[in-house]
Amino acid sequence: MALFEKYKFTNKRHSLKAIMAVNLAVIGIVAIVASVWSGYRNNGLVEARHGAAVALAVFMSIVGLGMAIAARLQPDRYRLFPDLGIGLNLLVLLCGAVFLFFGTI
Repeated sequence: MALFEKYKFTNKRHSLKAIMAVNLAVIGIVAIVASVWSGYRNNGLVEARHGAAVALAVFMSIVGLGMAIAARLQPDRYRLFPDLGIGLNLLVLLCGAVFLFFGTI
């Protein structure tokens, strides 16, 4: 039976909600990094569109966090993407809160 030791026989699948939550978090991270980089290149002068991009990233992370939590509660699903989605969306929310607190963006 050494032939079948490499294979995993299961009915588990990846959740599409969780994959979408990770995609939303990555888009939010890219938007925040681009806004910070643009502000850095302009010697600290940040335009209103960069603040709007960060606000949109925070909104997308709230939606993504809800999707990741809903995907985490589904039975018979792998846990990689829901956990990754929760972590990355919380990171985007934390960055948005830091920018809001310090008034950077």
